[in-house]
Amino acid sequence: MRVATFNILHGLAPGGGRVDPARLAAAVRALDADLLALQEVDLDQPRSGRADLSQVAAEAMGAVDHRFAAALHGTPGRAWVAAGDSGRPDGPAYGIALLSRLPVTSWRVVRLPGLRVPAPVRVPDRRLPVISHEEPRVGLVAEVSSVRGPVTVAGTHLSFVPWWNGRQLRALLAALANSPRPLLLMGDLNMGPEKAQAVSGLRSLAHHPTFPVDAPSRQLDHVLSDAPLRVVSSEACDTGLSDHRALVVELA
Repeated sequence: MRVATFNILHGLAPGGGRVDPARLAAAVRALDADLLALQEVDLDQPRSGRADLSQVAAEAMGAVDHRFAAALHGTPGRAWVAAGDSGRPDGPAYGIALLSRLPVTSWRVVRLPGLRVPAPVRVPDRRLPVISHEEPRVGLVAEVSSVRGPVTVAGTHLSFVPWWNGRQLRALLAALANSPRPLLLMGDLNMGPEKAQAVSGLRSLAHHPTFPVDAPSRQLDHVLSDAPLRVVSSEACDTGLSDHRALVVELA
């Protein structure tokens, strides 16, 4: 089984320019994943040609089922409101997606604790911290049918505020306490592998720097599990899109 997580930067190529859904489709097709977690996914956004990027990705990989979970309604960096649990939004939205070539028996959205006040965050190459106005964060959970039984697969994109993303990760795992095992957790956690493993109690299945895309020096993207899975291979792939590399793991 081949699994992958990819922060797609709403399908934008390095250097900016116009979002081309066909390029996103080609990148997803090349990853050839059976399970794929996507972050920074646009729905009906003018900046991405009002495309449904999760649908574009699902068709490209041949997914039998997929879901988009909005973190916010509106446009990041402009006017937006936190998404609720009323289902698929009307109008522009932004969030995460989970896609599967294996049958999915159930879906669940987990709203993660939000940071309600601006917070100072240290940024590389800047002497002083910048003030972060944090966006809402969400987890998307699928119960997947595999040949060996049910697997709980969770995708997420956590805060880049270092002292807050650990709390969000613990909240997501608490929400999964009664879900079938094994558990596979994928996403842009905005933390390194040591912290991801220490906070979650899960094992990292791949160790590769994923950010920034041109000369990666940090691993922000992770595939974690509580099962003794055998890793056949893993890599961080430059797809020609985003400021992140996609993290891909081949499992036996």
